[in-house]
Amino acid sequence: MMIYYRLPGVLASGALIFYVSVVLAIFKLIPVTLSLAGIGGFVLSIGMAVDANILIFERMKEELRLGRTLGAAIEAGFNRAWPAIRDSNITTFIVCGILYWLGSSIIASTPVMGFALTLFLGVAISMFTAVVVTRTFLRIFAGTRLGQKTSLFRVYSGKGND
Repeated sequence: MMIYYRLPGVLASGALIFYVSVVLAIFKLIPVTLSLAGIGGFVLSIGMAVDANILIFERMKEELRLGRTLGAAIEAGFNRAWPAIRDSNITTFIVCGILYWLGSSIIASTPVMGFALTLFLGVAISMFTAVVVTRTFLRIFAGTRLGQKTSLFRVYSGKGND
């Protein structure tokens, strides 16, 4: 992400580090036993966190290409990406609920419950980090002088000052 998205990729990587730290802390508090299925749910939730950031950054790039200011592009990018992020996460929550319910019955087993629980927690926290933490990082950086260079967002204005 850092190579392709440049500055937003660096900021998203910081948000992902925060995300992993929070998820592992919650796993320690709850005490979640990380079986292979649980680790699979955790890895899948990391992928969904990355996907949310990619959706946001692509929408931001579209807004910057339309000539919006960086602050306006950040807000519009998040607003335009939110429905897709919300819908995919709600769908995942529903599937996690079904898997957890099936895991507690005779049909499935404890590893299925572990997968469902770790995926649910990971996706819930990834939604927070993608929408709140990444947005905060971008807003802070947009207020700096360096933040006004659209080339750092992999968007070129064509004015020659990037």
